[in-house]
This record gives sequence, C-alpha cells and structure tokens, in this order.
Amino acid sequence: MTHIKKHITKGKVLIAEPFMLDPNFKRGVILLCEYEKEGGVGFILNKSLDMGVTELIADFPKFDATVYYGGPVQKDTIHYIHNVGDLLEDSSEISPGVFWGGDFEKLKFLISSELIEPKNIRFFVGYSGWSETQLEDEIELGSWVIGDMDSNYLFKNKPQSLWKKVLKDKGDAYTVIAQMPDALSMN
Repeated sequence: MTHIKKHITKGKVLIAEPFMLDPNFKRGVILLCEYEKEGGVGFILNKSLDMGVTELIADFPKFDATVYYGGPVQKDTIHYIHNVGDLLEDSSEISPGVFWGGDFEKLKFLISSELIEPKNIRFFVGYSGWSETQLEDEIELGSWVIGDMDSNYLFKNKPQSLWKKVLKDKGDAYTVIAQMPDALSMN
C-alpha cells in the first residue's frame, strides 16, 4: 500500500477503470486537488450538467459557462478550477497552469470586466472525496488508474472524449483499454 500512496499526489488525475459500475464515476476522470493523510478532494472533469453557472448563483454576472458534476459529496456547493491564478488572489495551484478557487468577489469582477472567459474556468457542483486510506484501497482494488494532469485536459479537450484521451496518453496497454466499448453488449 505504501508504494501506491507515494504515487497519489495533488495534481494527478484518477481515471476510472472501464467497467466501474458506480454511475457517479463511470468513465470518469477526476483531478485530485487535495491529498493528505486524512483523505482527498477532487472534481470529475468530464461530466457536464445541463445548466449554466448563472442558473445556480443569483447575483452572478452574465456568463455562458457550463457547470460540471464534481462528485457526490456536498452537492449544494459550487467550486471552480481555472487557469487565471495570476489574476485571482487566494487561488491554489494544483498543477502547472491549473488553479482551484480564489476570491469569489474578485472572480465576479473579472468576469464582468471580461478578463475571464468561459474557456478559462470550469464550475463544479459538489466534489469527490475520500477518507483516510479509502483512495489507496480503491486503487489497490483496481478501481482507479493514476495519471498525470495536463492543463489541456481541462481547457482544450471535449469532456465526452476525455476518458479515452487520458488513457491513450498513458500509452501501451492503456491505449487498448481506451478502445473498450462502454457496454459489454457492444463487443
């Protein structure tokens, strides 16, 4: 288990194994934003919801940004990941060019001033969370593959093809896994 723990770090992606049955995570790619001894926090990058951010926040400036399902924990919260950490104070850098959170009032000002565009940010409802040793146990059971984060996964790739893209980027056997059909009946 110790060998797994040293590979799990903030800024990695967790890729769901191809036959995961949990509908929250099926074919999901999760950016791990926080990982400590007590557990971890991440956001599913490829499950968009049929709503915009202005539908969720009453006093938010007009902004055409899709909202994503971050995970099954605290679905009454909104989080954001962006590439404008140099503009948004109190952001946490997760990996090169990828930031989490920041001053919310400043975020609204930057959006109103058109200094942040929808291509710079993703909003998430809820998050994915793991308690102490839970994530290590799930990886040991084969539920997740650990991968490296690339900011293009978030800001340039289409969410519906992200799972395949991340697996193909890992190369070798993962390229074969990426080609597996979503349903066994398609074999």
